[in-house]
This record gives sequence, structure tokens and C-alpha cells, in this order.
Amino acid sequence: MTQKPRTTPPTAHHQRPFTGDPGRWEKESSRALRAGHVRNGTCSAACRPVLVHERTSWGWLAWTVPGDGTPPELPVQIGVLAPEATRTQRLAVRWLLRRPAHRIALAPESRVSLRFTTTAVAAIALVAALYALSRGIPVGLVLPAILLAPLLTDHMSDWLDYRAGEHVRSVEGDAACQYLQRLADLHTGLVDAAAGSDRYELRRSAEIGHHLLWDAADLLHAHAQDTRSVSAQLIDRERLMVQLADQVAQALEHIRAKPASGQRGQPHEDEGPLGPLPPGFERATPPTPPPNPATSPLKGARPMTRTQSDNSARTTAVYLLFAHEPYYLGDGAQEINATVVAAASLLHPEVHQPDGARIHERLTQQRTPGEIIPLATLTQELGGGAGWPYIGDWEKVTTDFVRLVRTAECDALSLGLSEIARALICTGPNNHIRTLDTAAGQALTYGPKERAAILAEIDMYLVCLVAEQDLWPGEGLLPPLFNEA
Repeated sequence: MTQKPRTTPPTAHHQRPFTGDPGRWEKESSRALRAGHVRNGTCSAACRPVLVHERTSWGWLAWTVPGDGTPPELPVQIGVLAPEATRTQRLAVRWLLRRPAHRIALAPESRVSLRFTTTAVAAIALVAALYALSRGIPVGLVLPAILLAPLLTDHMSDWLDYRAGEHVRSVEGDAACQYLQRLADLHTGLVDAAAGSDRYELRRSAEIGHHLLWDAADLLHAHAQDTRSVSAQLIDRERLMVQLADQVAQALEHIRAKPASGQRGQPHEDEGPLGPLPPGFERATPPTPPPNPATSPLKGARPMTRTQSDNSARTTAVYLLFAHEPYYLGDGAQEINATVVAAASLLHPEVHQPDGARIHERLTQQRTPGEIIPLATLTQELGGGAGWPYIGDWEKVTTDFVRLVRTAECDALSLGLSEIARALICTGPNNHIRTLDTAAGQALTYGPKERAAILAEIDMYLVCLVAEQDLWPGEGLLPPLFNEA
């Protein structure tokens, strides 16, 4: 039976300006009253009242100041910054939200005016021109400079506005702003939940929410703010955002319901001493500690004694499959989010050691030649991740692998998996994942059968790749640990 999402309590993050800081609205509205025009019943269609911009982590909301002094309920403009924006792009938003330029009218009743900066540059250019002429510089050089300086100054602001606008999507109009305001309320709740937690699912929900908000704003921007023509797509995005908010609410309830740990400084339930476990796994009962408890598991003796029978059961011709943060090849059209490397690459000197060698030792135990072993499978074999502290830091090892592959210091099969395929290889062999098909309105479940099919497809590509020559593991490899026994 499909479990319906519980009703998410309505949020009120952006129902009024500066909900979290009412004093800020008083300050900004007072400044607007002093600076210029406020909205009242006499405003015409051509009226351009002063706007108060409320900046957020994902963009901004622009509010007018009503003539009666009450806070408005609906913004006149909502802007969304591109997801994963750089510092330069965020500075571009600050440029767009700067105060309107002061303009000087050419005549008391004239509509023609110039920016104050343009007038100032023209005056400075005139003084500089007179000085240049007094020094004997030809008029043919001075005159074009006098004319171009104010023109370029006036044009520069418009050009910067255009470039900054490439990184944002802004919408106006009551219907479009009402829709995006609802999405912004939900997304801000996701951001607030992620800000106070280091849990992966909360941070990922906030990232997905930002993408949904950007997609909705882009859709409205492309269709001239017409919500009716794209109503089906907008409903789908709002439904997904509500589902995200519901999942985050359940996760927060689960966190609050957990009994407080009696020991401070202990690892989080979903973390090992080396950091978070791979997605899809929960911390299991710790295995038997190593023989020498006074020695660090990463620096001291290995946790088990090796015998000749252990070495005879090893298969070195196997491969490690792991997912990682995506990067893009060539023109950026191909996303790479998973990689397959030869087991021997774990012995590369540029891989975090001795962790790589210890993972190699575990990876090659009782395998089938040519087998592809996902990192998540190793995690399950290590007691659901509890054994990783005695093996090594898988995060540092996989990060080093991505760098080695991108710099061509070892061979690899680079993959651009779909979201479902990537999620399946990040879970254990017997785990299931569930998704919501918004078009059909039903939940879909993927499990071991689909995971095996994905691994079989990857194996098919790998067999073709290594038919003539196996993956090159790199140069200067370290000796495997089981040869030292």
C-alpha cells in the first residue's frame, strides 16, 4: 500500500516582509518613505514605486510600501539565484538589488534625465579635456574621449545589469508571484532545517528544493509569467516541493524522537569515527576490536591474522565501483557521477595510504575474477559500515581516485548514471529505494533485481573496454598488504 504524504503544516516564512526580523521592515519602509514614492490609490500603471528588497540565500523578494503603512502580503517581484551559485554570481545579485540611480532632469518639466554618475563623468571629462588641450594634445584625440566617456558610463550600468541577470530568474505579476511565494515558503523551511543539521538527507533536500524553485522561476520567465499555460508543470513542481517538506518534517521528528546519548563526543548514530557512512546505510553493532586496543586502528596492527589460506582465496583481478560528486567532460554536456577502477589502483602512491592498501586487501577476498564490487557492498560486508574505522577512510580514497582519473594517472571506466541507478549502487545488495511518479501519482520501488541489472550493464561496458587491455592502475604501486604476511 502506498503511504500518502502527511499534510505539511503551512509555513509563513515570506507571507510578510522580513518575517524573522520585523524591525527590519520598519527601518526599510521608513527609508523608502524618505527616498521616494510609495504605493497608494492614486498610482497609475506607469507608476514606479520604491521597492524594498528582502535578500535570501536563494534570491530575493521585492516589496512595495503601501500608503497606509501596513506590511504588504504579496511581493511584486521574486528573483531566484541559480543553484550552486559562485561568489561572483552572488555579488551580481547584490548589484541588481542596488538602490536606484539618482537622476538629474534636464528641465523642470522634462522626462529626459541623466544618471548622476554620467553627469559627474561628463564634468570630469570636460576638465580633463581642457587640461589636455592646454598641454597641446590634438583636438581630434580629445573630442572623441569627451563624448565617449559619459556614453560608456551610462551604457556600462545597463551592460552589467544584463550580465548579472543571466544568473537569476525573476518573475512579476500577482499570479506568478503568489505561486512562487508558496514555493519559496516551503523551500525556506528546507533551508532552515538543513542549516541546523549536518545530516545528508536534510542538506540534499535543500539542494533539490533550490533546483525546483529555479525550474519554476525559469518556466514562468520563459512563458511571460503566464501560470495558466504551464499549470501542469507548475503543479508537478509544487507537489514535489510539498513532498520534500513532508520528508524533512518526518526526518526532524525522527531526530527529536531519538534518545539523547549519554556520552558526549561520541560519533553520530549515522557516522563513523572517520565521518559519514555512504548513503543508504545505518550504523550497525561494532565488530570485535583489534588485538591491540591501545593502538589506533588506522595506524597500528591489522585487526586479523593472515594465513596462507587467506592469500590463496584472493582474486586481484576485480574492480571497485563508487559514486562521487558529479563533474563534466568536454563542453559540459556529459555528467560523470560514478567510476570503476581496477583493484590494483588502490595501491597507487597518490591514493590515501595505508587506507587504500587496506581497502584493496578487503576488496580482493573471495571474489570472482572480473567482478565489479560497489563500495556500498563493502560497507555492508563491514557490518553496515561499523568496520570502516579498522579499514580506512573511504571518502579520502575515492576523492583521490577522482583526481587521479581526471589527471590521467590511472585508467578508469567513467559513468554518467541516472539518479535511480546511482542511488541503487549506493545502497546494499538487499536494500530498496522508493520514488514518487508524479505523473501516475504512485510510488515506485527498486531493489536487488534492478541493482543487479545495472551492475550487469556496467559489466558489459567494462568487458568491451578491457577486451584488449586491462585498466592501467598507475605507476609506482605499493605492495599489497597480504604479501607482507
